[in-house]
Amino acid sequence: MTRPVSKRTRSAALLAAVATVLTACSGVASGPSGVAGAAYRITTDTPKPTRGIDSFSWALYAEPLSLDYALAFDYPPNQVLANVCESLLRWNPDLTVSPGLAEKFANPTPTTWVYTIRQGVTFHDGSPLTAADVVASLRRHLDPRVGSYWASAFINVASIVQTGQHQVTVTLKRPDSLFNQFMAVTPGTIESAKTLARDGKAYGSASAGVNCTGPFSLASWKQGDSLTLKRYAGYWDASRLAKAGSVKFVFLADPITRVNAWTAGEVDGGWLVPANAYAKLTSSGAGTLYHGVNTTVVSEVVTRSSGVLADKRVRQALLMATDRAGLVKTGEQGVGDVATSMVSRSSWGGVSAGQLGQIIAKLPSYRRDVTAAKALAKAAGVNGQRIVIATSPIIQSADAVTAAVAQAAKDIGLQPTIQTVSPASYTAMFTDPAARKGVDLMLTAWYTSLADPMDFYGALHTGQFSNYGGWSNKAFDAAADLAVATPLTDPRRPAIVAKAQQIAMDELPWLPMYTLPTSVWLGKRITGVKPSINFLYYPWAASIGAN
Repeated sequence: MTRPVSKRTRSAALLAAVATVLTACSGVASGPSGVAGAAYRITTDTPKPTRGIDSFSWALYAEPLSLDYALAFDYPPNQVLANVCESLLRWNPDLTVSPGLAEKFANPTPTTWVYTIRQGVTFHDGSPLTAADVVASLRRHLDPRVGSYWASAFINVASIVQTGQHQVTVTLKRPDSLFNQFMAVTPGTIESAKTLARDGKAYGSASAGVNCTGPFSLASWKQGDSLTLKRYAGYWDASRLAKAGSVKFVFLADPITRVNAWTAGEVDGGWLVPANAYAKLTSSGAGTLYHGVNTTVVSEVVTRSSGVLADKRVRQALLMATDRAGLVKTGEQGVGDVATSMVSRSSWGGVSAGQLGQIIAKLPSYRRDVTAAKALAKAAGVNGQRIVIATSPIIQSADAVTAAVAQAAKDIGLQPTIQTVSPASYTAMFTDPAARKGVDLMLTAWYTSLADPMDFYGALHTGQFSNYGGWSNKAFDAAADLAVATPLTDPRRPAIVAKAQQIAMDELPWLPMYTLPTSVWLGKRITGVKPSINFLYYPWAASIGAN
């Protein structure tokens, strides 16, 4: 297999740059939190709009560096592009996959995917979508000069060719059960071939913009201030025509500023609500806070294979001694759940609740037991060894998580040192091995872009970019390889994935802390969005209208 996990492989670190979003990812809907006394609901929808609306405003915690889909690996560009550009397939709010710009697809052989391109679709400049546009768009990820952050999704691709007037065929080097799923998110994005050729390296910049097929087009980009989209009247999908004439994204880096803008009604909405603002927003009467489906797990990554944490018993003891339930209660205001594995339940698409329950039941639970953790650590030779835990104020709950893990380390006989670094240095730790030198643990909030556990577990394969600690296990690699090579339709696949997960959860190369829902704030003026992590890839703004 040897597949780095899509965007996570090249940019997981950039999740650190997600600033306050990681710990506050949210939504509103149904489900108990697992923390005594805490309650939240996961909702799949919000009230339908009563009518259209001329415009609404939306807060981004940062300005996109680019709107080039090949470089869209972070929350700000993705949530904008999701409304402007479209992929061959769609990742729906319930995390299922359905046709998009490809009206149908087929898998005639284990290494062949054939896409029939939808007719009657036009780009924002009025030109028709063609198979040639699809070929040009997908091939960009294979071009090292582009430097696509999603190149890993194409690691098994042998060729991408037009095989009919409205047909494109992708041939793989080996079976890859993740490839077609990636066509529903950023790797499957389609842009005009003429636009790509014309704009070159300027493509996606504030000066050149983009020319896609979504329900909104890019109207203006005032660098340092805002970005405005306008409704595209020629949009092909009549059922998803934008209800708003325009959407203005304002760049508000400071979380307090964002929250104040929401409560004052100066900005209508936003994703990634800081958890420490839940109470203020809920009591403000200025709108409604919702929590929806998510695939995010907050974890501590073991960043080196030497030292005291090289013994899995020490890693197990550290997780057992950490007050993860307390972290959810205090750090996330009770909105979240203690993690049962390194991926969320939502990442197990296509697996029944009963089957998933059986898979999770077989995993080690690592319930908090400080006494047992001390005994395990002592048996592993723990006797005052020093460990370094890296953190950065870039993540809202970083202090709380780091303090809890440091306390657990003390409880089992280690001597923890907390190393607080700048946001830039923290981001570098995910991209530069030298930046991790001397560090034993670092915090991340990792979400999968597919409802497939292998979008995460593939990153732990020996030699993968995101295998930050250099962990290696031959049995895990074999199970991961087999899982990726096995079709989604094969009933044996969940058990194969479960085997890889079982090994990972026994070895604990990452220490999973807790899962989070997706959060979104809607001011009084607007409604209609479906709270879901799919907002990064689906035209969520098109459904928003007047409340």
